[in-house]
Amino acid sequence: MSPIIRESNDNVNHSGEARPDAARPGAARQDAVLELIHSIMHQYRSQQFQALRDGQHELTHMEAKVLAFFGHHPGSTQSELARHSGRDKAQVARLITGLRERGLLHGEADAADRRNTRLSLTDAGRAIQQAAQAEAGKLNTQAVRGMNGEQQEVLLALLLQVKDNLDRAG
Repeated sequence: MSPIIRESNDNVNHSGEARPDAARPGAARQDAVLELIHSIMHQYRSQQFQALRDGQHELTHMEAKVLAFFGHHPGSTQSELARHSGRDKAQVARLITGLRERGLLHGEADAADRRNTRLSLTDAGRAIQQAAQAEAGKLNTQAVRGMNGEQQEVLLALLLQVKDNLDRAG
């Protein structure tokens, strides 16, 4: 485990309901699947937040997500981020304002529509985004440790099937 990513002691979502075990024959219930996925994501985000908060950059999870978005989509607008993230415009505006004040995002007026601001990472923002991405890579590696490539592919295929099933239901 990375010296930056400490073991999580978060027990909020560890009620045992989502964890099939020997004490519960047939515990792989349908409802346990999404509970387990939720628990895994909560644990992942908790460890990611801990690494971001304790690191030299002191980013929140959402600030890291915003930097990642503009790292992958330089020149996008605040509205495009709101659409992509599903967050409300006021929350996105506060995040962007804070990152701009810290010198991590730079904005330029759109040449075609001066009402829009095109946002991109500054050099400092890019460096922090790359560090956050490296930490996420460490967590991803930790999450699949002990699985061979075929097992990882099967897991990915099954999770994609769950997502597709939910997409079709919605």
